[in-house]
Amino acid sequence: MSSTPPTSPSPVRPSGVAPPPAERAAGLARIRDELAAAHRVVLTTHMNADGDGAGSEVALGSWLLRSGRQPVIVNPTPFPELYTFLLDGLEISALSPAASAETSDAAAAVRAADLVVVLDTAEAPRLGQVMPLIESHRILTIDHHPPVTPALGELSVRDASAAATGELVFDLMAGAGAEPTIEEARALYAAIVTDTGSFRFSNTSSRVHEITARLIERGVDPEGMYGRLYGGYTPARLALLQRALAALEVHDELPVAWIRLTDADMKETGADREDVDGIVEYARRLRGVEVAVLLRELPEGKTKVSLRTSGSTDVAAAARELGGGGHVKAAGALIDAPIDEAVARVLEVLDGQL
Repeated sequence: MSSTPPTSPSPVRPSGVAPPPAERAAGLARIRDELAAAHRVVLTTHMNADGDGAGSEVALGSWLLRSGRQPVIVNPTPFPELYTFLLDGLEISALSPAASAETSDAAAAVRAADLVVVLDTAEAPRLGQVMPLIESHRILTIDHHPPVTPALGELSVRDASAAATGELVFDLMAGAGAEPTIEEARALYAAIVTDTGSFRFSNTSSRVHEITARLIERGVDPEGMYGRLYGGYTPARLALLQRALAALEVHDELPVAWIRLTDADMKETGADREDVDGIVEYARRLRGVEVAVLLRELPEGKTKVSLRTSGSTDVAAAARELGGGGHVKAAGALIDAPIDEAVARVLEVLDGQL
């Protein structure tokens, strides 16, 4: 296997995996050309990275590392504890800017970089304090969210037909004839399984299953990955879930259910941000509910909102009205208002959508 990514699309593709769309393949080929010419590469993703953002960073970083590059992960918020196991065995630093961002190790890594790759978002505000550090660099974007803002950087692949950014990273590597290592396969599996809701969501295509089968052939243990991703609930998480279910409310007229989590809930249970992941699904599972909402109060008087739907409502459109974005069936926003006011604003927007 060549240590340098080729500069043109390769006909080689993993056995049993259908080829990607032609436009996607062409865009990824151009990104491979850029990576081939770089040495130090910074990888970043959105604030509060999820499994797709974190897994895509690790898989791409590992491939770059074994291709002779020097990758470093620089995220606006710390690399999630839940996904740190993906970094095991890899010499990839995961940094986050300090309060004095310009003097942090993360800022130094960005200054030394030849290239910045933004994964799983194309929206500058979602890069938080990383955006000012990278804005003067050459930026590439790989994202699977619907493009609702102008492209971020000089070259981008923004393909909403992909189930996850991890699918795009898989195609990026496969186009170079690269088989994933076990570390890369685990990271890609984490990216795909989390963004498809363990293959329950409508973005789960037959091609996704083909890719997943290939990752399992490379050594991924689905049961072991389940334990890592979903089987490690802490007492704090269960205490938070108990409060969340007690706070569940259903609208009298609209098929909407919502859960409020206050700052006091977080502090008194000892839960952290990662313990909130997945709680919105309990509201979505309620019979008759089309849109589920989770509202989390932040200490600075803002409210983080997560929206999910099991029906035809475009929650991404609702999120955009609230200043956020996302997918048709999964989206979010950050509202600059206390939680009670945020509830009223969200319900008003959903009333218009429904």
